[in-house]
Parts: sequence; C-alpha cells; structure tokens
Amino acid sequence: MSDMSASASLAMTHLVPLAKELDEDKVTPGVLGFIVFAVMALAVWALMKSMTRHMGRVNFAESDEAEGSAADKGAAKRA
Repeated sequence: MSDMSASASLAMTHLVPLAKELDEDKVTPGVLGFIVFAVMALAVWALMKSMTRHMGRVNFAESDEAEGSAADKGAAKRA
C-alpha cells in the first residue's frame, strides 16, 4: 500500500510542472472533446446511412387497386 502512495506522489511531482506550463487564459477541448465529437460524427453518419436505406425501401407510387377504391369511395360520397 505504501508503494502506491509513493508512486502517486512521484507522478504528482512530475505532473505539477507540466500544469504550470499551460496558459490559464486558453481553453481547449482536448482529447476527450475530440473523442466525443468523433463518436457523435460516426453516430450521425450511421443514422444517415440507415435512413437512406430505409427511404429506398419506401414505395411512393400507389397501386392501381388503391386508386380505384379511392375513386369509388369519392363517387359514393358525392351521390
């Protein structure tokens, strides 16, 4: 257990000087921001690909039976 605290304190002594070198007025998203953005971009790409596939399966043209039955119903309502 004492080895863990010694390694943690050693890591802190090496990281503290690195933190001092950062400009405190500059804010950057860093690696985590890039990873989140990349995951979101991949999710949007996958959704667009899926939507394109599903829209390709949609039949926009009405069948002849549907047109005929709609005309019959319209004529019956007018009479």
